Amino acid sequence: MEDNPIPIYVIEFMSDEWKTWALFSIIFISIPLILGRFLDRKRKIQVTYAIGGIMIIDFIAEHLFPLMNGTWDLQYNIPLHLCGISSIICCILPFVKKKERLFQFVYYTGIIGGIMAILTPQLNYFDGTLRYYLNFFVSHSLIIALPIFMFLHLGMKLPKFSWFKIWIHLNILMAIIMPLNFLLGSNYMYVNAPPEVSNPLIIGDWPYYLLIWEPLVIIIAYLIYVISKRKIIL
Repeated sequence: MEDNPIPIYVIEFMSDEWKTWALFSIIFISIPLILGRFLDRKRKIQVTYAIGGIMIIDFIAEHLFPLMNGTWDLQYNIPLHLCGISSIICCILPFVKKKERLFQFVYYTGIIGGIMAILTPQLNYFDGTLRYYLNFFVSHSLIIALPIFMFLHLGMKLPKFSWFKIWIHLNILMAIIMPLNFLLGSNYMYVNAPPEVSNPLIIGDWPYYLLIWEPLVIIIAYLIYVISKRKIIL
């Protein structure tokens, strides 16, 4: 692929800016998880509605401002990155009746994608405003917080082989998105080129880092499953 022509801002790992927003994310994730310990089931469900509402507002703002200033682009703004897909699911998850499959998917993708985005933030079309920072870190914090909250406080289940199913689902997504990327000249899910930011999970050039992702995703998903089943998260 050609070099990315859009302005990209990378927050350097362990810089003061990184520490500030990493701390913000930790607090933003922790508040609902801790609050859930002291609420009855009805209030817990209301917390998920509130999170879903914040996610919807954040999602609208994320796309409305680029549309208003003319920077929204099919190549870069369709929510087809892993975190974008997770954000859409989190927008609707609290409000749908049959939550199990969506929950199981976003539990893994939200935790994996959200943590990696917070640890290695790459901000596209960055305009330097507080609104942009909040859009980025609120959404990535809540795609972690919401599924964990539902697991810890609302009794949502992770089936025995859910960690393996997510690997299958991600490969299906990759098979769909990769040709779409070639069609649009985009790089959703970073399957056609590595991200600009230094990411410890990106090892080697394209397509070799994709091959390394295959066992890594299985290992990480399985670790999340084991840790979650033992209630080590909180």
